[in-house]
Amino acid sequence: MQTINLGIVAHVDAGKTSLTERLLHATGVIDRLGSVDAGTTQTDTGEIERRRGITIRSAVAAFGLPDRQVNLLDTPGHSDFVAEVERALGVLDAAILVLSAVEGVQPHSRRIMRILRSLRLPTLIFVNKVDRTGARTDELVADVRRLLTPAVAPLGTVRAPGTPEAAFRLDDPRYDRSGAHRLAEALAEHDDELLATLVDDLPPDPDRIDKALRVQVAAGQVHPLLFGSALSGAGVPELLDAITALLPASPPAEPETRARVFAIERDPAGERVAYLRSYGGELRARQRVIAYRREPDGQITATRARITRLDVTGAPTGQAEPTGRDDGPAALTAGYIARVTGLSGVRLGDQLGSSAGLDGRSYFPAPTLEAVVRPRDPARTLALHAALLDIADTDPFIRTRVAPDGGTSVLLYGEVQREVLAATLAEAYGIEAEFGTGRLMHVERPTGTGSAVEIIGHGFFGTVGFRVEPGSAVDYRLEVELGSLPLSFHKAIEEATRAALDQGCHGWPVTDIRVTLTHSGYWSPITTAGHFRDLAPYVLMQALAEAGTRVYEPCRRFEAEVPADRLGAVTSYLGRLGARIDGTDEIAAGWRIGGVLPARLEPEAQRRLPDLSSGEGLWSTVPGGDRLVSGDPPHRPRTDGNPFDRVEYLRFLAQSRNRNGSGR
Repeated sequence: MQTINLGIVAHVDAGKTSLTERLLHATGVIDRLGSVDAGTTQTDTGEIERRRGITIRSAVAAFGLPDRQVNLLDTPGHSDFVAEVERALGVLDAAILVLSAVEGVQPHSRRIMRILRSLRLPTLIFVNKVDRTGARTDELVADVRRLLTPAVAPLGTVRAPGTPEAAFRLDDPRYDRSGAHRLAEALAEHDDELLATLVDDLPPDPDRIDKALRVQVAAGQVHPLLFGSALSGAGVPELLDAITALLPASPPAEPETRARVFAIERDPAGERVAYLRSYGGELRARQRVIAYRREPDGQITATRARITRLDVTGAPTGQAEPTGRDDGPAALTAGYIARVTGLSGVRLGDQLGSSAGLDGRSYFPAPTLEAVVRPRDPARTLALHAALLDIADTDPFIRTRVAPDGGTSVLLYGEVQREVLAATLAEAYGIEAEFGTGRLMHVERPTGTGSAVEIIGHGFFGTVGFRVEPGSAVDYRLEVELGSLPLSFHKAIEEATRAALDQGCHGWPVTDIRVTLTHSGYWSPITTAGHFRDLAPYVLMQALAEAGTRVYEPCRRFEAEVPADRLGAVTSYLGRLGARIDGTDEIAAGWRIGGVLPARLEPEAQRRLPDLSSGEGLWSTVPGGDRLVSGDPPHRPRTDGNPFDRVEYLRFLAQSRNRNGSGR
């Protein structure tokens, strides 16, 4: 049987989880529809998800269509949980983008569609909530063309939109000439035969339209659009037909075993459960495997593990063999998804069996909000840090650091994620935590070249010298012979160097830098790897201080739509605020203004826009890189709010540990 791994993606509250529930009900998987508000849906299984009524973790459910099994991935819609969406995108064969007929095209929908188009992922657009008061149809299609993609192909029309009787009717190209003409126009850009038919003003061939539609959907060149309601079921049969007829199945199996980890959760007993999507080969319970991982520096590492339990999603009742029997259909094969236990050290993005395809690309930018978290009981500080490290394995965008005063900070996307993280710490780890006020993360880049060296015998049990200069990302190089130190010492120096770049001269992470190890030496058998772990950051910070760094602040790329008579007032205000306006475009409703604004100023711009646009302005943003901070650069404070001299602190740390010979 063919399989297709299909993702449901949307802006929060578009009705994504309700649509998942309706699809499962329509295909006979569940007998009764669950409710998001009541916390009874199949895919929102976590207590926090049920209580808040939002999806936090990607969930998988399977249903059957003629000659095909659909593995449905319900992903979070809130922008605070894009890490879950990112990992799901990497294992999908196709997607359904859900929009609300009332709220229309929302900011997160635009961000997701931009990625779907860049991936050329076959995508259907389902406009939900056509039975709600205020539902729009033709106007919304125009918004989709303007804001999401011009390559949209509506497949039918809506009767009685905005009423409980709303229904969706497919256009049949064989009998509906106007519908056939609309479809042909949408497909003609990539089909010369249809284009010639339209130019000659001839009726398009329905069979040709069907063929072109399937080909272009599979290539991600055109996106069919359907209307409906997840609550009433309107349009859902037509959506299921489109999934069967238009979306391509999973590609053929690869010759070698390869399976990717795209989600991690903990079962009620606290055991780690990994979700794998297979591309080739077989995996079974009790099998020993090699897990490959691409590290931040680009290197690929490998670890051995053993599968203890394997449940294939959608396996017929009685055939899943979760107990680990070595025969039968318990094997995970190409195109299928399984829940696996036993992989205690696995992280999101790891691959089992092969390192092919570990490109390390990221579709969403890293979070820019840093918040300090402390346990209410100071005795649980170490337990809190361990819990945050464990949670970070399930969310690659959460990063933690421990400051000199013992506080722990995390990187987050927003307030909702912070609230969920606090609830997770309390419910899953038994730690009551308090979060401080979030602050925007900046970055530092070197402005010149700097060097420093500390020689063995001058208070240290090792020699380390560095040269730092502008580069790309973090580029670590050797100018000494590889054999000048044991490999474990080289590894300790590099690891300590990369970790130290989390805090530059002003306390912010350092990027776009080349670090070259210029001097090395040790005393045998006195020197240990721990001595180098303490010494390397101190020497690195000396070299970085000589090179000098500049601080850059995060920015947002914005689009503001305003009435024609308010263009001057809005552009003038944005200019005074500090925005760089890239251009203005005339649109049907007035003008669209595009540009870049420092992230710290976005809340003020959003607050003022309604007044400046007579209540008719629309505002949306996506991450927009960073820009140099003018004036005195801000310092990243310690977790207690006070600045500190990092070089002096590292000198004290390195000398005290080297002199007493502790070395870690």
